[in-house]
Amino acid sequence: MTYYYKLGAIPHKRHVQYRQSDGSLYHEEVMGIHGFAGIQSILYHLRPPTQVRSVEVLRPDTIAYEEDVSLQMRHFFTANVPAGGDAISARVPMLGNSDVVLYVARPTKAMDYWYKHAAGDDCLFIHDGTGVLETQFGNLRYRPGDYLVIPTGVMWRFIPDEGVEQRMFVTEAYGHIVPPKRYLNNYGQFLEHSPYCERDIRPPDAQVTHDELGEFEVHVKARGVITRFVYGHHPLDVVGWDGHLWPFAFNIEDFEPITGRIHQPPPVHQTFDGPGFVVCSFVPRLFDYHPLAIPAPYNHSNVDSDEVLYYVEGDFMSRKGIERASITAHPNGIPHGPHPGTYEGSIGKERTEELAVMVDTFRPLKVAKVAHRYEDQNYAYSWLSEKVVRGNGSAD
Repeated sequence: MTYYYKLGAIPHKRHVQYRQSDGSLYHEEVMGIHGFAGIQSILYHLRPPTQVRSVEVLRPDTIAYEEDVSLQMRHFFTANVPAGGDAISARVPMLGNSDVVLYVARPTKAMDYWYKHAAGDDCLFIHDGTGVLETQFGNLRYRPGDYLVIPTGVMWRFIPDEGVEQRMFVTEAYGHIVPPKRYLNNYGQFLEHSPYCERDIRPPDAQVTHDELGEFEVHVKARGVITRFVYGHHPLDVVGWDGHLWPFAFNIEDFEPITGRIHQPPPVHQTFDGPGFVVCSFVPRLFDYHPLAIPAPYNHSNVDSDEVLYYVEGDFMSRKGIERASITAHPNGIPHGPHPGTYEGSIGKERTEELAVMVDTFRPLKVAKVAHRYEDQNYAYSWLSEKVVRGNGSAD
């Protein structure tokens, strides 16, 4: 994150003796990005975080993508993706490239291990559900609408509240997810024109130190495999930490929309910046107020990027046939825009109640083979006012 925070007990100075009640030393760990030139935090453990009892490769980490690379607009109904498993095993890959992978998941149980993505950051958008994200930086309660941004190197466990349905949209980056630079001053503070600020960001709120012996699993994703590490002590044995690198929650309801007299372009909705992609939040807002304004978005061509929209709640004024938890993917190189009737139909409307998450990528996305189970085969032809769909999926 971009600002300093501390939780739990830490010594007055870094890299000095810090002793436990029995006279032994706490074990300092510096966790940072970009070598020692990026943001970092310092954690203090009861035991060395290096004491691993066993290491084994669990499984390959691969996604089967379709071979079809046609420039076709896609729509996936993910509301009925099967529920089951934990927050990792429940993931269903939808689209991806070398920079980012997009998943949906409906976990039904807590993880009985901890997970670490060692190749990049994770952003879990909580569509439905409440519970706790447990990390070595402390516990962070989540609720619907939360973006949970988990930096690489953070061990975490997703613990849903019992009996509460869970649904999430996952953006898995191969690099770091950060606020856009244009929202920050030279010191890392959010500027006045940014649509959110430090007050809206929730760090972990409870440092829980575990002093337990036994067998504890940590699954690490890196280098194309999932590796299982077994520790003889609880890995979340941190008594305190401070720094700028930590997991956080930001709720989409706290994103303040930027509006104008005429239709504003998608960058005004940007929430995070990632390696080769951006994340945007479309939230309830007033429409354009020029007397001749057309609130629906104009037709546009994503010449350099693919556009993915995850539909959360509300009435999507430029789309027909969209459901809660729908995903649309519009590839670069061809224009897309409002469905027939919605362009003219938006005139005179004063506001929208839509809620959606958008991910724009700057490398082409591939469609996971499993995503075909949920695809609307006729979506590419849904801009035709009248059509006859042939058996092969084309249209007249």
